[in-house]
Amino acid sequence: MVENLTMLVIYSLIACCTIMFIVWLWAVKLKNAGVVDIFWSFNFPVIALIVFAYAEGFETRVMLICGMVILWGLRLGTHLALRVLGHIDEEEGRYKQLRKDWAPNPDKRFFGFFQMQALSNVLLAVPFFIISVNPDPEISALEYAGLALWLFALCGEAIADEQLARFKKDQNNKGKICNVGLWHYSRHPNYFFEWLIWVGYFIFALSSPYGYLAIISPAIILYLLLRVTGIPLNEEQAVRSKGDLYREYQRTTSVFAPWLPKKL
Repeated sequence: MVENLTMLVIYSLIACCTIMFIVWLWAVKLKNAGVVDIFWSFNFPVIALIVFAYAEGFETRVMLICGMVILWGLRLGTHLALRVLGHIDEEEGRYKQLRKDWAPNPDKRFFGFFQMQALSNVLLAVPFFIISVNPDPEISALEYAGLALWLFALCGEAIADEQLARFKKDQNNKGKICNVGLWHYSRHPNYFFEWLIWVGYFIFALSSPYGYLAIISPAIILYLLLRVTGIPLNEEQAVRSKGDLYREYQRTTSVFAPWLPKKL
């Protein structure tokens, strides 16, 4: 089991780092680092394919977790691809700011950033590795519960993304803040449901040996969303671009989940 787990991690690390190196070369040519978001998402289906090919756990469980990861990763990656490629000549504000902060040689810093994204792919995939080497031939109630939460969160994230995309397509909403649907209750409902997806993976992993170690994934995701590259950068950019309009939105809407404070 340990040897199989080690092999999955090594193969995944090689694949993700190689992909992110190629994507970095493309980003340098495009002068748009935003493409990293697309391939951060697509790297998870790549890991799932590696797991499917080499994991030695119970076949039904391996197929189930790989199917979950592939479906989620392809949906999120496709959504991000449509957004980023739709303005490929215009880098998103948060990456523009990083480019300014990392001058005079931002591409060198972005190389490290892209490789850190690859490392995060593999670190966050800990639940998938643990689940896929579990030889138990019975699917447990906890695994079904994790699947149910994952499905609920996947639908919620897709709905939030669709509501925002529909709002932005309406020319009458240009310059306005999306506060309809789920966005009326949370400034980042997509991030909230993204975190719940990882909680679902964690619950699914709890029935496997050492499954408790999978807590690392939702914990890291929550930290990144609340304190690092998720909400903070998005909020800063929104204030820069929307000013008082967004500040008013901040005063009236929860930052993450409806029952949490309006500020971090």
